[in-house]
Amino acid sequence: MYSETKIAIPIFQKKKEDVISVAQDCIIKGADILELRIDGMENPNPKLVREIIEEINFPIIATNRTTREGGFFKGTDKDRIAILRECADVADFVDVELQTNRKLIESITETGVKTIISYHNFKQTPDLDFLIDIVNQEKELGDIAKIAVMPNNLEDTLTVLAILSHFDDTVAISMGELGSYTRVIASKFNAPFTFAVANDTTAPGQIDIDTMRVLLNSDLINTDEFENNE
Repeated sequence: MYSETKIAIPIFQKKKEDVISVAQDCIIKGADILELRIDGMENPNPKLVREIIEEINFPIIATNRTTREGGFFKGTDKDRIAILRECADVADFVDVELQTNRKLIESITETGVKTIISYHNFKQTPDLDFLIDIVNQEKELGDIAKIAVMPNNLEDTLTVLAILSHFDDTVAISMGELGSYTRVIASKFNAPFTFAVANDTTAPGQIDIDTMRVLLNSDLINTDEFENNE
């Protein structure tokens, strides 16, 4: 039984030719969708981003991560969102952070593109009630909710699994080595995406694509065979 959770691979390169090259390599390695990290590019502008997405010609999540949530875009929020808005008609998804000004978020959702509304915390895992509230806010604004949080103990990783069990159309990730297993087990909760790496590591605890694909499509027990052998 094959997992329906899609493997998303982030591309974090400065130059257009490198973005294209890495994208082609990720496609060959079996990515289901690519996340174009616009904030990793040198002097990104809407025309350049559109050209790259059209040339790659593969399912794309357009992300332009703010520095407040671990990204590298150095311009204003208006400039950051303007790039996403201008490439919305050629991207499959646009990722925009929940803490972004609501009018700027709406300027993306009004284009009709599918949206991932995201929340990142690289220091800790907030309590379950807080995260439930975050996901509810994200779902009110967009199509897919996403949280990525840092665990300080194993119990924190279980909080992330609780989010996955509460909500559909939700990506919930416990980062770091401690939480890396949540990237795999997310498929058991029918998460729309999980994130792996081919070349560019963009978050702690990411798993390489070959390992991820094997793990997602592995069943420990084939129940039919088990019953037939009783």
